[in-house]
Amino acid sequence: MSRMIVTEGPGTVRNQLRRTIAEALHCLGQKRQIDDEAKDLAALIVFCLHGIADTVDQTIAAWEKRDYYVKAERFRQEWAWVEPAAEELSALIYKGQWERLPAAMSRLAPHLADVRVKQITRKPSLWQGAYRRLMRRD
Repeated sequence: MSRMIVTEGPGTVRNQLRRTIAEALHCLGQKRQIDDEAKDLAALIVFCLHGIADTVDQTIAAWEKRDYYVKAERFRQEWAWVEPAAEELSALIYKGQWERLPAAMSRLAPHLADVRVKQITRKPSLWQGAYRRLMRRD
């Protein structure tokens, strides 16, 4: 029997979410003003950050189950920026403090520096309505 390879593990999902954030940041960087699409893109980033946090928790739980506590703690520290970034961005959106959006985006950029965006592969339907969904979660 051959070895089974899982292609949809937490690492794959995490990388897909990072790519989505990088593309959203790219689109936001081209905006001259905050319009409905910019709000949707910002909300999409919040959802992706929460998704990344979930995958980090899954990975850590799996490693701790195998008693890889040092590895799990290093991984936890490596991804410690995710939840504060999600909280900052969602608070900014809830309060309507759109003037703070560029600064928040610039703090995310270093964490995604290894993701190269040559072309946008995500469809606009992915972020359409994300702002409304985020505001409804209140």
